[in-house]
Amino acid sequence: MKLYHKTYGEGEPFIILHGLFGSSDNWMSVAKLLPKKYHIVLADLRNHGESPHSDQWNYKLMAQDVRDLANELGVEHFHLMGHSMGGKVAMTLAAEFPGILTKLIVADIAPKSYPVRHQKIIDALLSIDLKHLESRKEAEDKLAVYIHEAGVRQFLLKNLSRDSDESYSWKLNLEVINKLLENVGEATIPQETIDTPTLFIRGSHSDYVTDDDVAEIRKYYANAKVETLGNAGHWLHAERPDAFVETVLDFLEK
Repeated sequence: MKLYHKTYGEGEPFIILHGLFGSSDNWMSVAKLLPKKYHIVLADLRNHGESPHSDQWNYKLMAQDVRDLANELGVEHFHLMGHSMGGKVAMTLAAEFPGILTKLIVADIAPKSYPVRHQKIIDALLSIDLKHLESRKEAEDKLAVYIHEAGVRQFLLKNLSRDSDESYSWKLNLEVINKLLENVGEATIPQETIDTPTLFIRGSHSDYVTDDDVAEIRKYYANAKVETLGNAGHWLHAERPDAFVETVLDFLEK
């Protein structure tokens, strides 16, 4: 599958992957903080953003998509960073294609399995009758019944597209994501030890990566470094972008 992507800067290739319900747009502010010596590639994963939809959706396929994107760009070796679901895609790629990553960065996710956490969001999005939707404000009011946090609603509404005929549609492949949502929680534990220098960054207010998870991570990633970003939750790169970028660059440039 040919992924939609945006590029910034020149130099060392650095591919960045978003999480569930996200897109490449979520990383634009971070990309602009990174030095131009990096060739930043922001990709939309399948069934998200501007990338194609597919009835097949799992980590191995998404990792292959990213590998194909690197081939399309003529990149043999690259840094790879992913947040949440994107972090699991990144871990899967490291395991499936050993030796192609220069460095790996995983933001607030562990290789363990997770229970389904996002069914409420799926239900909220599916509650909107797009055929009769008249405005984005109406869509937000529908979401507010399920989701109280205004910031989360605005994040989700980035997936709402106004078409040429003035009708609305979702950029997300909601039907498939709903059907295969359990795939997002699957473990991405490698069968062989990963030797690639790897940075795991977790938010101090997030419960996605616990202290017990850190011990497990070190079993599978021989050259793993784990950093905790203070005063940050699961969306650590959006909550503390400057500190997040400083942590990333400290790892990349040493």
